[in-house]
Amino acid sequence: MHSLKQENTSPLILIVDDETDLVSGLNILLTAAKFRVVSAKDGGEALSVFRTEMPDLVVLDLMLPVMDGLEVCRELRKNFDVPIIMLTARDDSLDKILGLEFGADDYITKPFNSRELVARIRSILRRTNRQNYGSTITVGNGRVRINLNEQTVVVAGEQITLTPKEFDLITHLARHPGQVFSRTSLLEIVWGYDFPGDLRTVDVHVRRLRQKLESDPANPTLILTRFGVGYVLAK
Repeated sequence: MHSLKQENTSPLILIVDDETDLVSGLNILLTAAKFRVVSAKDGGEALSVFRTEMPDLVVLDLMLPVMDGLEVCRELRKNFDVPIIMLTARDDSLDKILGLEFGADDYITKPFNSRELVARIRSILRRTNRQNYGSTITVGNGRVRINLNEQTVVVAGEQITLTPKEFDLITHLARHPGQVFSRTSLLEIVWGYDFPGDLRTVDVHVRRLRQKLESDPANPTLILTRFGVGYVLAK
């Protein structure tokens, strides 16, 4: 697995393809387009990398060793709503139909125009971001419900009051369950790059969120600490 992941807020793209030259070219292309990139060379590795990295979008080749792209797509769709662009080696309508039926959001035929791929990635990310706005995120085995449109949080059936930054912080973590975020990245993402505060700001807000969301704030089960790394929302 090749990773060009950097600590910033750019969307993370997972490329799954066994053609080394193609993956290398896409790494360069997408990095230049201000995306972060991770990659996998076969279907089995793709699922492992996905669960570790939790990318924002997957570019998935149809023909893969170990597990083909259709099976990878089907496995991802069992638990995740991540956008998937399927790569097909031939302009075969059956391949495209199967890909869409298995849950792909779009497809593109090899060889493809690099600008077209970047445009499609951006288009899908914009569209899915709009769809996510106004939805409800449920975490903590259904105990906590976050309404993104009304900007409200209900815990065990009771609506609680959060400050705007508390809401932004729990929403960001809830959008990426299982993904560990450093204090620095949370400060940049939630408060903004030019925020003059220090890392203790994040700790204070996490502590307040635990007091409001956790059954036992002293022994949290929702917002977990990864010592020496940062915070993660339990899946």
